Amino acid sequence: MDIPPESQILRIFIGEAARFGRQPLHEAIVLKAREMHLAGATVTRCVMGFGKSSRLHTAKILRLSDDLPLVIEIVDAAEKITSFLPVLDGMMPAGLATVENVRAICYRGVAPAE
Repeated sequence: MDIPPESQILRIFIGEAARFGRQPLHEAIVLKAREMHLAGATVTRCVMGFGKSSRLHTAKILRLSDDLPLVIEIVDAAEKITSFLPVLDGMMPAGLATVENVRAICYRGVAPAE
C-alpha cells in the first residue's frame, strides 16, 4: 500500500481513560483504522494537557493523573481520511479531531528477513 505525496493527517486528542464500549478508545480507533485499511496509526502518550473543561492532566509525581492526554495520528490519502471521519465521530464521546494537508516524503515498511 502506498500513500500519495499530497496526503492528510488526522490528529485525534483524547484522554487515556476514554472508552468505546469495554475497550480503551485509543485501541478501538487504531483497530478500526487498521480494519478500514488506512496506512497506519500512532498513539502518543503526553505528559501534560487540558481540553474543553480546562481540567489539567499531568504526569507529575505529586498529581499523578490516571487520564493523561493521548494523541492519535493517522496519515493517508484525503479520501481515506474523509471516509474514516463518520466512523470516528460515532466512536468519540469527547475530544478533538483535526485534519491538515501534509506532504508525505516516504512511506516504507521493514524489509522481510532472509
